[in-house]
Amino acid sequence: MIVELNARSREVFRQIVDAYMATGEPVGSRTVSRRLDDQLSPATVRNVMADLEEAGLLCAPHTSAGRLPTDAGLRLYVDGLLELGGLSKDDRQRIETQCAVAGRSIEAVLEDATETLSGLSRYAGLVIAPTTRRPYKHIEFVPLSPGRALVVTVSDGGMVENRVIEVPIGMSPATLVEAGNYLTARLAGRTFAEARAEIQAEIEKRQGELDELTQKVVASGLATWGGDDATDGGTLLVRGHANLLDDVSTLVDLERIRHLFTALETKRSFVKLIELSDAGKGVQIFIGAENELFAHSGCSAIIAPFRAGDTAGKSPSVVGAIGVIGPTRMNYSRIIPMVDHTARVISRLLGSPNSEKD
Repeated sequence: MIVELNARSREVFRQIVDAYMATGEPVGSRTVSRRLDDQLSPATVRNVMADLEEAGLLCAPHTSAGRLPTDAGLRLYVDGLLELGGLSKDDRQRIETQCAVAGRSIEAVLEDATETLSGLSRYAGLVIAPTTRRPYKHIEFVPLSPGRALVVTVSDGGMVENRVIEVPIGMSPATLVEAGNYLTARLAGRTFAEARAEIQAEIEKRQGELDELTQKVVASGLATWGGDDATDGGTLLVRGHANLLDDVSTLVDLERIRHLFTALETKRSFVKLIELSDAGKGVQIFIGAENELFAHSGCSAIIAPFRAGDTAGKSPSVVGAIGVIGPTRMNYSRIIPMVDHTARVISRLLGSPNSEKD
């Protein structure tokens, strides 16, 4: 489509989109005329704007108002006219400082990454994190209180994860140590799904010999934590709701945003976002109505997948996605490299060899 526009139309269209992103308001012909290097009269600009509107790239919210880019127009701008800015030194340093800290749980890393993106972009940060599928090398149980224990797991890449579970009342610390040793022997070098299959087979053979804690762990949340099916469990973190709401001004807009977050809270929707992210290369941009999740919210999303390291000869696989949700007029040129770099940082922490520093 972009090649079908002549140089004058492309420049007028670019100026309209740039002005709209800066103000969020309809852009009139006089404004465009003043912004152009080659002076065109407002009448000439209006004729060009009429052609762009007929092509479906602009729309008029009111008869006498200026023009706004449509979702199709924004897609054309992002794909064909957008010039990406480089990630600033300050933004890069903040992402590295707050996210690239080894030895923490994946949940902590993702929470910090989401908050960092929200703070830098001033919109809502989003992370979709299905269950962990990496091979592990160690697991132990730490007693907390009667009936509760902390499960600490260490992956083969050094990532630490913590989870509190319920255990039988009266279980001694010695039994917890024994259970940790038993599971470590079967978990080392395997994912939870693989270890679960082996232990369940052993349970069938030695049902009466295995202690109550081992059976409970295999049958409950920890065992399904690393399931191969992303719909078995997962996490959706959204930070910075207030930042997104700062850009809406009517009750209609607020209701649309509410529906958006309701949709995002469903497992089906965030699994779909991961699939869409995995289908493309690098950062994916979903603009307004072109994606069903954002069709009625007036929002766009910039999302990049992150990967876990390769194991047993397998290539790194997408295990989650991170990004930003904001109004369709968000600063794409700044936020795209920001999201891309954050996804690379997370992938490095997960041990992906294809996430070298950019």
